[in-house]
Amino acid sequence: MSIFDSYRCPFSGSKLSLGKDEENGKGSKEFNQILFSQNKIYKYKIIEDIPHFVTKEDLQDSDLDALRYYEKEANVYDKYLPLTFSTFGANELEIRKQLVDLLKIKKSDRILEIGCGTGRDTELISEQLGSEGNLFAQDLSPSMLNLTVSRLANSEKKIHFAVANASFLPFPDNFFDSIYHFGGLNTFSDIPRTFNEISRVTKSGGRVVIGDESMPLWLRNTEFGKILMNSNPHYKFQIPFEHLPITARDVCLRWIIGNVFYVFDFTIGDGSPKADLDFKIPGKRGGSHRTRYFGNLEGVELETKKLAYQAQLKSGKSMSEWLTDVVRNAANDELTNEK
Repeated sequence: MSIFDSYRCPFSGSKLSLGKDEENGKGSKEFNQILFSQNKIYKYKIIEDIPHFVTKEDLQDSDLDALRYYEKEANVYDKYLPLTFSTFGANELEIRKQLVDLLKIKKSDRILEIGCGTGRDTELISEQLGSEGNLFAQDLSPSMLNLTVSRLANSEKKIHFAVANASFLPFPDNFFDSIYHFGGLNTFSDIPRTFNEISRVTKSGGRVVIGDESMPLWLRNTEFGKILMNSNPHYKFQIPFEHLPITARDVCLRWIIGNVFYVFDFTIGDGSPKADLDFKIPGKRGGSHRTRYFGNLEGVELETKKLAYQAQLKSGKSMSEWLTDVVRNAANDELTNEK
């Protein structure tokens, strides 16, 4: 089975077929290897065994800006990146190892790294996998991805590379045991969709570790915070609490690297959290969580409300039970009289 069988069209979700496409148009004798969707509307080039699922036409402005930046800075990126850690007296290797450890990797896991950059974390993740494990590393920037490919050229682990957009992951549902991303989320054009995609392609019980820059609230009005946010506007980004998927369980948030980077780690569950919304709540009010939410009636005059509470108290029923009986009986009488 080819590794290309693992991919799906990021837009239609259909299986992809391997084929060839003329490189220079009609009459050309040169062909590109491609993956194409079932309806053949979507085609993706394979360049040096790396599928490219991104075209500039598909990207929104912030993604295009990020792509241009990383394409321009790829060759010097690793030269300046360590300055972030040294600014805060942090040990880069130790921090990266701690983040990777949050994945709780098993030797046979299938892992996706989104935005792998130059492969500094990719290398650490691969070291924890066994011969039966698989690591998929993707980035929006072909130049950055090529640096990861070079870094891991001598690795004996199963590592598969792709140029892809985190908001449109080219994989089937429930495909990965864990997903990792650190350091680029702020620039993603559609963060809600990214989290939904992460939830979609991760198995129930799978691990997610994801983080980026953000000055915490308690430091934003300090001299420390103002100086850093002035120097690096990315520190102004807010933590995307509201975009976490409904499937996120046991969510842990921590601040690292001088308290100006956040990291979420959580487990993927099935659907929304489980709760018994229908048990009868004891007490005067009664009802259930569900009936209290869905069973509200239009407001009544204050004197009528007082009379209702007096009658309910005399009946010995909860207000929910009393109202249910009264409204049901009145409605039945009204409907019977209509006939």
